[in-house]
Amino acid sequence: MTSHIAKKLEEEIQALERELTFELPKELQRARAMGDLSENAEFHMAKQRQDYVGARLAQLKKRLADLSLINMSNIPKDRVAFGSKVVLYDLDRGTEVEYKLVTTEEADLSQGLISTSSPIGRGLMGKRVGDSVKVSTPNGAREFEVRALQTIHEEL
Repeated sequence: MTSHIAKKLEEEIQALERELTFELPKELQRARAMGDLSENAEFHMAKQRQDYVGARLAQLKKRLADLSLINMSNIPKDRVAFGSKVVLYDLDRGTEVEYKLVTTEEADLSQGLISTSSPIGRGLMGKRVGDSVKVSTPNGAREFEVRALQTIHEEL
């Protein structure tokens, strides 16, 4: 499940490393050739981009390392966790909604994919069918009842 995410992260890492290693040094060299660095906007922009790319690379490498630590045997088989599909009854609106808990990179609310680190995702973690959960969202507090659960183990 996380292999396509890892591939996407690795592709972005490779592109940023190429930019940091080949493209940005050329930009900096061109900017230095223009003279006075204290008033050289091109030089300052290239340096800022270099700092940003370095920070983004570190962030992506950490995320890739975190993803590699996902151990399927540690994901519960009877409770909401990463990879679970849940049907919830929205007690406030009187409607059912279905979500799948995914990584932040895959999250897309319009498709029912919510991150395990989102307010609803965090609130659902560890819940079982029949449990109620109150969640604080940017649009206010909401209360759900877990109606159905399909874990990642049942999906495989």
